[in-house]
Amino acid sequence: MPVRRLDPILIDRIAAGEVIERPAAAVKELVENALDAGARRIEVVLEAGGRRLIRVTDDGHGMDAGDLALSVERHATSKLPDGDLTRIMTLGFRGEALPSIASVARLAIETRGAGTPNGWGILVDAGQKEEVRPSAMARGTRIEVRDLFHATPARLKFLKSDRAEALAVSQMLKRLAMANPETRFILAGDNISGFDYAACASGAEGQLQRLGQVLGREFRDNSVPVSATREGVVLEGFAGLPTYHRATSQEQYLFVNGRPVRDKLLHGAVRGAYQDMMSGDRHAVVALFLTLDPAEVDVNVHPAKAEVRFRDPGLMRGLIVGALRLALTNAGHRAATTGGIALQRAFQPGPMPHHAAGVAPRADFDWRASPYAPSVLHEPPQAGLAMDFAPAARAETLPAAEPTEFPLGAARAQLHNTYIVAQTQDGFILVDQHAAHERLVYERLKAARATGGIARQILLIPAVVECEEEMAERLAAAAGELEAIGLVLEGFGPGAVIVREVPSVLAGSDVTAMVRDLGEHLAEWRGADSAAARVDHVLKTFACHHSVRAGRGLRVEEMNALLREMEATPGSGQCNHGRPTWISLSLADIERLFGR
Repeated sequence: MPVRRLDPILIDRIAAGEVIERPAAAVKELVENALDAGARRIEVVLEAGGRRLIRVTDDGHGMDAGDLALSVERHATSKLPDGDLTRIMTLGFRGEALPSIASVARLAIETRGAGTPNGWGILVDAGQKEEVRPSAMARGTRIEVRDLFHATPARLKFLKSDRAEALAVSQMLKRLAMANPETRFILAGDNISGFDYAACASGAEGQLQRLGQVLGREFRDNSVPVSATREGVVLEGFAGLPTYHRATSQEQYLFVNGRPVRDKLLHGAVRGAYQDMMSGDRHAVVALFLTLDPAEVDVNVHPAKAEVRFRDPGLMRGLIVGALRLALTNAGHRAATTGGIALQRAFQPGPMPHHAAGVAPRADFDWRASPYAPSVLHEPPQAGLAMDFAPAARAETLPAAEPTEFPLGAARAQLHNTYIVAQTQDGFILVDQHAAHERLVYERLKAARATGGIARQILLIPAVVECEEEMAERLAAAAGELEAIGLVLEGFGPGAVIVREVPSVLAGSDVTAMVRDLGEHLAEWRGADSAAARVDHVLKTFACHHSVRAGRGLRVEEMNALLREMEATPGSGQCNHGRPTWISLSLADIERLFGR
């Protein structure tokens, strides 16, 4: 067939397929235009998930009649005054949004600039443009998109349900709201719970307030500020504590010069920063904002502008990893408050026995067999801590100055030889002794490695560890790597290795069990992680085998010493797998549980 030039309207509809794939994409383009116009109030109204109606109203600069007529033409924009694509300062820049939407829907625009006597309006139906006409309009712009894709009905069958499309609009609008805290955002419509985010102050305080509006109070209470600058690149934002995590990375919000992006490099940097504090199947919650010279980033690499390309990707990764690790280190022993909420739920009164509701128990009822029987009556005395509740005895055994003024308080009891109960000034905390000590030992090992090597101790009698032949080969192959961190072993015939030296902190631990665990883990780590990551995995295994075990009784002095070391150790709020090492309950929460 001969080559022919396509009809201009058909060209617009083809282009619209790249830019406007669903209602959320149309809303994104319109809201970005409003932000570029300096809007401080943006209202979005939807019907049928945006398929029937999208209305975006803003109080931005507005347009005059000439600009309005050009705005619906292909490749007409006010955002590239010098035509330089290497220094894009705005969210939009291609001049495709309005004509693309107008080619597949019914588009109505009303706008008025500051100081003009009246507004102007225009209608475009499936690419057919009418004349600009005067309009009664306040300052700003109102755009209505009706019957989206009515000119290309085949696209309609690819849309999801009205609710799913409305939720996509909501998620997109929330991302833009995070990046623009000084602007008020309103969303209303059917099939969705709308929102009204009031404008916030500028600076970090206003940013955290907006993040609290969007992500909720939990994020605000369980996040730490992030701030760093390197070679002209500024990183700001907030990062969730390692114990405040999610099953997917959907709640990792990353912005480059105010533009929401989904970038593999940036997400990988976030994962690398948390890998030492979180289980591999969990994901951190962060909201990070990168500001850099527009010449250092290319935003014109994706039709929807959702991806970017950096001139120096190594700088970006190093900045994010370093800033996040510093922020989490400065958080010290903090753990997520969500553990305390779960503890409150655990203490909520459960269903009562039938006799409590006025039904008499059977004659052969044995209270010892009841699921409501208090377990404390079956609990044997704890060998690790003698509890005497007599006032006189208590006054004699407690020190004159109790350490309740410390963040983690003073040890009061040990439950099931596993959990430490400590009293603070305004409540109590519950500590998992094994998880907490495991983290402390791991941090000691890392510090020793960083300051000249881990001290080793020669075994008086070398330990021969028998295992599968394949495991023995893996251990022998990693002997050099293990020796650098204090574990000296070598092959000892088929199916065995001999251990001659261990890190000093592991003296007295079960060497055989530890080496076998290492052999199993090496099969998973090798090839999948960097050498540094594998070393960290090995140190975690060391720490796990040397830590205070659940079921071991502790004296009051030992428990208090553990609490004090936790307070002085960064990252001690979570174990090596990302689980919390302690949870708290305030006195007010306790009183509320009892209805006081």
